[in-house]
Amino acid sequence: MFKSLFGSPSPPPAPVADAPSSPPLSLLERLKQGIQKTRAGLVDKVEDVLQGRKEIDAELLEELEYTLIAADIGVSTAGEILESIRQRVDRKQVNDPAELRNLIREHLLGVLESSERPFQYAAEPPTVILLVGVNGSGKTTTAGKLAARFKSAGKSVLLCAADTFRAAAIEQLQVWGGRTATEVIAQGQGADPSAVVFDAIHAARARQIDVLVADTAGRLHTKDNLMAELEKMRRTASRVVAGAPHEVWLVLDATTGQNGLEQARKFTASAGVTGLILTKLDGTAKGGIVVAITRELNLPIRFIGVGEQADDLLPFDPERFIESLFEP
Repeated sequence: MFKSLFGSPSPPPAPVADAPSSPPLSLLERLKQGIQKTRAGLVDKVEDVLQGRKEIDAELLEELEYTLIAADIGVSTAGEILESIRQRVDRKQVNDPAELRNLIREHLLGVLESSERPFQYAAEPPTVILLVGVNGSGKTTTAGKLAARFKSAGKSVLLCAADTFRAAAIEQLQVWGGRTATEVIAQGQGADPSAVVFDAIHAARARQIDVLVADTAGRLHTKDNLMAELEKMRRTASRVVAGAPHEVWLVLDATTGQNGLEQARKFTASAGVTGLILTKLDGTAKGGIVVAITRELNLPIRFIGVGEQADDLLPFDPERFIESLFEP
């Protein structure tokens, strides 16, 4: 899994001699810091509902269900949790409201673990990863952060600027290439994205590059011509390297909540999505969308974004995520 491939990010450079030093935050500490708003919107509110309650009654269960749905856990998942609680109450397996917190925790972890699938590099390099999604989801920034992640794991990386539509996309990716010391394969604005992908894969294969990350233009899932362009890129990749693209990762802005779920449904159906990256999780109290999307699509979440820096793209691990939410 990614957690074993990447582990904790490399520590920052040593401070100058006269500067006060502090130990770098662990991955768990950084995750807790990044999802504080989600914890406040979900776990803290669950605890508020349970506080002072002496019995599990219909009113309590109704408040719990509302709290879960408000945190974007999803109506289906919230319903499943409440039904499980009701069954346990009926069988006299639980009667203390304080126990419900752990039951909710166990269910959420089970949902997230059910879609876990290990990431594997291609048998022969390069491993080709295509980033897709709507405008503004953070694909270009994510491409740069992925370059930093893979390089910190000892892999060679090439970036492909296949977003030839947005005026600043190529320049933005080149800035990230400079930050991460990663070469960017690009053509001019308006060039055929498939031609850029073709050139990039040829370059990656010739140089025995481990990972090629291709940034693509933002597109609405309702635009048939743009989705057809994405399919053309996939066909082009497969003609150059058998099995490519090996991964198609949908980049979603976590702040869009349930709208992100609808995007994920459409892209999964039409773009062959194999995994998800949720960005801007630090900016929303509705991080429960992580659970809703996982349950709905049965796709692994590969990374979550919790900040602006290159190392703020964290490998997603269900157990660590749930621990960050529920443990102080």
